[in-house]
Amino acid sequence: MRKHNFAFIDIETTGLNLLLNEIIEIGCVLTTESLEIIEEFELKIKPEHIENADPAALKVNHYDANEWKSAYPLLKAMKIFSKKVKDCIMVGHNVAFDAGFLEYAFNKTNLTNTMHYHRLDTVSIAWAKMHNDPKLEHFSLRGLCVLFGIKNERAHTALSDARATYELYKKLMEL
Repeated sequence: MRKHNFAFIDIETTGLNLLLNEIIEIGCVLTTESLEIIEEFELKIKPEHIENADPAALKVNHYDANEWKSAYPLLKAMKIFSKKVKDCIMVGHNVAFDAGFLEYAFNKTNLTNTMHYHRLDTVSIAWAKMHNDPKLEHFSLRGLCVLFGIKNERAHTALSDARATYELYKKLMEL
């Protein structure tokens, strides 16, 4: 694992149901294994079935059809994403959610997931290191960012949450 770069990833979706809802945004901070930033990128993805979206999800992640007019079709976005994250270890906050949607998107587009098979989850790391801390009531990204003084001014946008996850990971590694 020491030879692989990290991909701090966050996605925004049209809801929580993997089979019904879609990825509409991917944010990623690529780093070296020593956490030096290589690149940051964000991909907006044009939803194919916006009629299936949960209105609450669209509100939370700031979906605006006008901002998605020039969004990528899923296949194009996943090709770009796949190339950029090749051999990287995925790091996320509640990584199983994001990884599940991404794996589904890879399968749907007949593309191979090029990321390394290991994943790191900042929720699990925080729990392992801080579960006895009485100051910490919630292990949400927001709660942990508040605790560590990490600014996430555009929460629930993919790139902003990916940046916050990167900053959180660094803080957790210092504990």
